[in-house]
Amino acid sequence: MNTFFAIATGVMFAIGVFQLLRRDLIKAAMGFNILFTAVNLLMLAVGAFNGTSAAYVDDANQVVGQPSDPLVQALLLTAVVISFGSYAVLLGFLAVTSRRFKTVDGDEMRRLSG
Repeated sequence: MNTFFAIATGVMFAIGVFQLLRRDLIKAAMGFNILFTAVNLLMLAVGAFNGTSAAYVDDANQVVGQPSDPLVQALLLTAVVISFGSYAVLLGFLAVTSRRFKTVDGDEMRRLSG
């Protein structure tokens, strides 16, 4: 399962960075969201694994009373709230700029502004 989290996080991080480098600002905003989701998945994977078995589950997949690290859970909740807030502000900026310039292409906006 650790390999699955590593591969999923790496793929999501790569997709997010690729989308951030696009000229279309809507796709760049989606890349921002995918990138934040990849970081949250990484923090979740790091906090829920103690080296031998996942938190709350033993080697025979039986539920045990072993808790995961609560600091990671608090940081993850904070990161989710901050990412939603940042994404809302980004979408607001995107709405204002698309109304002003009548386009969502970053290169065309540079040409129109002078």
